[in-house]
Amino acid sequence: MKLELWLRTALLLAFLTVIFVGIGYILAGIWGAVFALFIAFILDFVSFWYSDKIVLSMYGAKPCEDSEVNAMVEKLALKAGIPKPRVYVCELEIPNAFATGRSPKHAAICVTQGLLRLLNKEEIEGVLSHEIAHIKNRDVLISTIAAVIAGAISFLAQFGWYALYGDENERSLLLIPLLIFAPLAAFLVQLAISRGREFLADYTGALISGKPLALASALRKISSFAHTSEMERVNPGTAHMFIVNPFSTSSFENLFSKHPPVEERIRRLEELSRKN
Repeated sequence: MKLELWLRTALLLAFLTVIFVGIGYILAGIWGAVFALFIAFILDFVSFWYSDKIVLSMYGAKPCEDSEVNAMVEKLALKAGIPKPRVYVCELEIPNAFATGRSPKHAAICVTQGLLRLLNKEEIEGVLSHEIAHIKNRDVLISTIAAVIAGAISFLAQFGWYALYGDENERSLLLIPLLIFAPLAAFLVQLAISRGREFLADYTGALISGKPLALASALRKISSFAHTSEMERVNPGTAHMFIVNPFSTSSFENLFSKHPPVEERIRRLEELSRKN
């Protein structure tokens, strides 16, 4: 499963690159594509390099002083073969967690007060193993690469609309469908990459902890609490970082969520437990 998901991620990133180079070349030649990539890279590099400081500050996170939680993280990191991440707690009463940082050596895990209060020890360990898996799999880096390319495609498409304004020749008319569907395709590919990384983090985390059912139980609990209160304290721009989307979503909205459906994640973890 792990190899399959890595290959799928690589293919999706390659597809994003093809879309980007193609639309850039058609609109402004190869230098137009390079320029758009450069602009997107600068914007995303800043958020990537300082991601841990930005998001931890946003939620007023403080170093976790719970010795039991720190011991869990240290044990899981050792089993995963990565340095122990810094551990933080933020004062949200909804149970949730996220990982951040540009590399395993500069990583942090943040859990909410609600997670520590509402989940049992095995479920907390399951959640921590999922976040450790994100760090081990370098998902922040992969999502940043996808965001850079998708952002460059959107930039090129926006530039294309300005370039075509008032131009009614045949070539311009042929470009219109490309400018409409290229950003949409880029978004869908980025969505597929994000969902694939969540499934992989569930799988890797379950192997690290050896407790797939504990993670499944945690996902079920977090999902049931996530949509009930304190939503005004969660920044929508960071919702994709949490282990479960903290915002209530309809079936239609789930089609465009960067999180896979919780029910499908639980089903896969239960299936993994039966196999082991």
